[in-house]
Amino acid sequence: MGKIKIGIVGIGNCASALLQGIEYYKNKSREDAIGLMHWDINGYKPYDIEVVAAFDIDRRKVGRDVSEAIFAPPNCTTVFCKEVPRTGVEVKMGRILDGFSDHMRNYDDKYTFVLSDKKEISEEECVKTLKESGAEILLNYLPVGSEEATKFYARCALEAEVAFINNIPVFIASNRQWAERFKEKNLPIIGDDIKSQVGATITHRVLADLFRKRGVKLERTYQLNTGGNTDFLNMLNRSRLKSKKESKTEAVQSILDERLDPENITIGPSDYVPWQKDNKVCFLRMEGKLFGDVPMNIELRLSVEDSPNSAGIVIDAIRCCKIALDRGIGGVLYSPSAYFMKHPPEQYPDDKACQLVEEFIKGIRNS
Repeated sequence: MGKIKIGIVGIGNCASALLQGIEYYKNKSREDAIGLMHWDINGYKPYDIEVVAAFDIDRRKVGRDVSEAIFAPPNCTTVFCKEVPRTGVEVKMGRILDGFSDHMRNYDDKYTFVLSDKKEISEEECVKTLKESGAEILLNYLPVGSEEATKFYARCALEAEVAFINNIPVFIASNRQWAERFKEKNLPIIGDDIKSQVGATITHRVLADLFRKRGVKLERTYQLNTGGNTDFLNMLNRSRLKSKKESKTEAVQSILDERLDPENITIGPSDYVPWQKDNKVCFLRMEGKLFGDVPMNIELRLSVEDSPNSAGIVIDAIRCCKIALDRGIGGVLYSPSAYFMKHPPEQYPDDKACQLVEEFIKGIRNS
């Protein structure tokens, strides 16, 4: 099979984990490949993905080969593949808009962005870059709350006629108007807001589904998350959190037979702890009633390296997007979105969504 050519917006920790993973699995076989849901998707292996375009706004990344930029500050994720070969792809200055929160200027350089002084890219230049690079799919890894910046790159994807994978909680795939625009162009889109492999949201959903299936009435729950990467620093600006909290809350509410009142469910980022770096800690509590109205509760602490925890999911999303391109399928890919994303256009229980993805891969389903 040929390479899957991708562009990436935001060369942060998630992009670093993804690129490290692509190289890491080159030296693995199906038998010893740990951490993947699929080794082969219609002939495409994890290492068949190639970055051909990259955009960022940090001066420590702009102008550098993307293989170097993924290790530049403020990136702080685990380095599990030290040798990532040069790609020949220079990180271009992107568009700032609301992709940067001003409060981050007050932190030490190693924790925050250092804005590049290069001229911001125009929509025409971005489209030209995507076209000339041969990119087939554009990945959005902008910070939470980047509403206008995400829309900018979504427009560029449409104009350049490349597919779009929206890994953040800005509602593009789950917005009817945006979804229709991608359908009209016959371009696949997967979104919104990537789930981790075993993260806070997927764990919360599984437990909520367990309660439901076993006849336990869930009465109250919270999910509080802390981390020390720039995403958590960015989210100290609470005005940027509306869509993130909505995305994570709806992911859990959609599993329940009876939705909880807003005062009985709290889900979202809680605080920034610099020394945690890319490690994310989730504190989860669920209170309910068993047989005979007897009360029970469960408390769980989950600690994961945040960015590698999502990279394997994105590798599958990229390959599902590519087979849609191969088959001439455009618009929202509902099955991959439901399984890979927190806020898809259509929510399903995870076991059902998994089944739908397998049917999509086999060609039984068209989206």
